Amino acid sequence: MSAGTTVSYGIRSGIDTLNSRHHQTGLRVFLVIVLAHWAEHMAQAIQVYLLGWPVPDARGVLGVPFPWLVTSEWMHYGYALIMLGGFVLLRPGFTGASRTWWNTALGIQVWHHFEHGLLLVQALAGSYLFGKAAPASVIQLFVPRVELHLFYNTVVTLPMVVAMMLHTRSHRADNATAQCTCAVPA
Repeated sequence: MSAGTTVSYGIRSGIDTLNSRHHQTGLRVFLVIVLAHWAEHMAQAIQVYLLGWPVPDARGVLGVPFPWLVTSEWMHYGYALIMLGGFVLLRPGFTGASRTWWNTALGIQVWHHFEHGLLLVQALAGSYLFGKAAPASVIQLFVPRVELHLFYNTVVTLPMVVAMMLHTRSHRADNATAQCTCAVPA
């Protein structure tokens, strides 16, 4: 067995383990990360629309003491990449309808990741598309950034949660082929 084959087998074995005996733990960790990030966007929207803060001052919970978190395109891109990675790595554990919902969330995240990649490239190049004074994504031409990212994180989170709920129901016939122990007894 060559070194490349050993590495490939090791990665495959790790993914198989993640999607079998460690799937439930992986999903829980991923859910906490996703919900915490979504809550940051909710906090930012509350700061703007309920508290009346100007958008530059509305930075969510962590962004208030650490303003660079909100202004760093690297941080936003990194989070989008972690999300994409989580969806891809945890996907093999899903079957049936739960996999369809998971794939929906994954597809939305692919677009969300693309938009953050576009923002990062503009920030790094110092050249902005669409004649804007700052990096702008495609949909940002129509929807302001605060609302857009709250929307993106919501429409990624909702099908993900539906997938996880379906995935944990032991009485569902399409869960019978799952290799993990996520399904709880009915």
